[in-house]
Amino acid sequence: MFENIKFENPFSTLPSSFYTKQNWSSFDQPFLLHFNHDLAKSLGIKDDPQELMQIFNGSKSFTKASPLAMAYAGHQFGNWVSQLGDGRGILFGQIDSSEGLIDLHIKGAGKTPYSRFGDGRAVIRSSVREHLCGEAMFGLGIPSSRSLMLFGSNEPVMREVTERGAMIVRTAKTHIRFGHFEYFHHNKITNGVKTLLDHVIDCYYPDTKQDSDKYLLFFDATVKKTAHMVSAWQSVGFNHGVMNTDNMSILGETFDYGPYAFMENYDPNYICNHTDSQGRYSFSNQPNIAEWNCYALASALIDIYNETELRDTLNNFNGYFYDSLIEKYRKKLGLKSALDSDYDLLLELFKVMETDNLDYTNTFRDLSKIISLPDNYELSEKLTLWLTSFKDRLIKDENTIEESVLMMDDNNPKYILRNYLAQSAIEDAELGKSKKIDELVKVLRDPYIDQGKSMEHFCKPAPEEQQNQKLSCSS
Repeated sequence: MFENIKFENPFSTLPSSFYTKQNWSSFDQPFLLHFNHDLAKSLGIKDDPQELMQIFNGSKSFTKASPLAMAYAGHQFGNWVSQLGDGRGILFGQIDSSEGLIDLHIKGAGKTPYSRFGDGRAVIRSSVREHLCGEAMFGLGIPSSRSLMLFGSNEPVMREVTERGAMIVRTAKTHIRFGHFEYFHHNKITNGVKTLLDHVIDCYYPDTKQDSDKYLLFFDATVKKTAHMVSAWQSVGFNHGVMNTDNMSILGETFDYGPYAFMENYDPNYICNHTDSQGRYSFSNQPNIAEWNCYALASALIDIYNETELRDTLNNFNGYFYDSLIEKYRKKLGLKSALDSDYDLLLELFKVMETDNLDYTNTFRDLSKIISLPDNYELSEKLTLWLTSFKDRLIKDENTIEESVLMMDDNNPKYILRNYLAQSAIEDAELGKSKKIDELVKVLRDPYIDQGKSMEHFCKPAPEEQQNQKLSCSS
C-alpha cells in the first residue's frame, strides 16, 4: 500500500528560504489518462491507480506528504531572472526507494508564490508530451524524469486558446537545478549555497562526505553528467528547446520538457522552439549551451571554491562531452575499435544526410541492413560513395560484420517519439481517450527492438508538412 512507502522528505527540513510549504489545487472531476505500472512497480507502489489519483489530485488526504514549492532562479535565454521557482508545481514528497531518494512532484498543481502572472496549471497537450517523452528517454537509456501518472480534467485553462487542465506526477532523482544555486548566490542569501551543497552531498554523494574536496567533486560530477546527458541527446537527434539554467538538473537528468523534438530530417541548425528566434537552443548549439550553463553554475559557486579549481573543472567539459559522443557514434556505426579517422567518417555522413534530406533516425537504423542487404535499398550517389568508405572502415575493425550489425541495432533506435505521433495521442487524450498513449508508451519502452509489422507505422517519418516542426513554449 502507498501508506507503507518509506517517505524521507529531507528537502522539507531545509531552511524556509528554500521553499514555501503549501497545498495544491484539486480538479473537481479528474479522469485518468495513463498510469505507469512499470514505474510504480520499480518504486514499490502497489495501490489502485484511481485511489492514487485522488491522493495526487488532493481530494484524498495523505499525512506523509510534505508539499512545498521550491524557490530558485535562473538564466532564461541568457538573461538573468532573480526569482522563478515552482510556479505550477509542488514537491509532494521524497521516497526512499531501491534506487535511492526519488522525488514525487505534481506538475499543474495550481498557483504558488512563484507563479507570477501564471495560473499555475498545465494543459492536457503539454502534459501528454511530457509523460510520453519521459518514457521515450527511459527506453533510449537516457537519464530523465518520468511520469508516474497522467490525469486530465474539464477545467478550462487559457493559453493561445482555451484548453483543458491536466496534472502529471513526475518522478526524478532530484528537482534541484543549477538555478537553485544561482538563486542563493545572486540574491546574497547567507549560507544558502553552502547549505544546499551540504544537502546535495548528504543525499546524493554520501561517499564523499569526509573528503576535503567534496564540493569540487560534486561540481566535477555535475559537469560530467551534464556533458554525458547532452551527448546522449545529440546521438539520438533530441532537441530540448529550452536549456535555461532553471531547467538543468544537477544530476544530469533530462527534465522540464517543453517544445522538445526528436529531429526528423537531419538539420544541424534545427530549432524546435518557435520562441527561439536567434537559435540559442538549436540542435547543434546544445553542447555549447550546456557548457555555458556549467559556467553559470560555477559563477554561483565562486564563494565556496578556488577560482582556478573551478576553471580547471570547467575545462573538462569538452573532453567529457566529445569522448562520450564519439563512443556513442562508434557504437551506432558498429565499430569496436577506435581510429582517428572515425570523426571524419561521421562528418561525411552528416553532410550526406543534410544534402540528401535524410531522416536522422531511420538512416542510422537502416545502415545495418544496407551493409548486409545492399540490393534492397535505392541509395543516392553521395550515400553510395560514403558507404564505400564505411565498408572499408568495417574491414579494419575488430568486429565481424555480424557483430557490427548486432551492435548497430542495439544502439540505433527503430522508434522515437516523433512529434506527429505525440500530436495524435494528444488529440485522442483531449477527447478523454488513452488508447494512443498506451500504444506509444508500449512501443517507446523498447525502441531498439523490432516489434513487428503491426508497429511499423510508428517508425515512419512525419508527413512532409510536419517535418521538423517548431513548437510553442506554452503549457
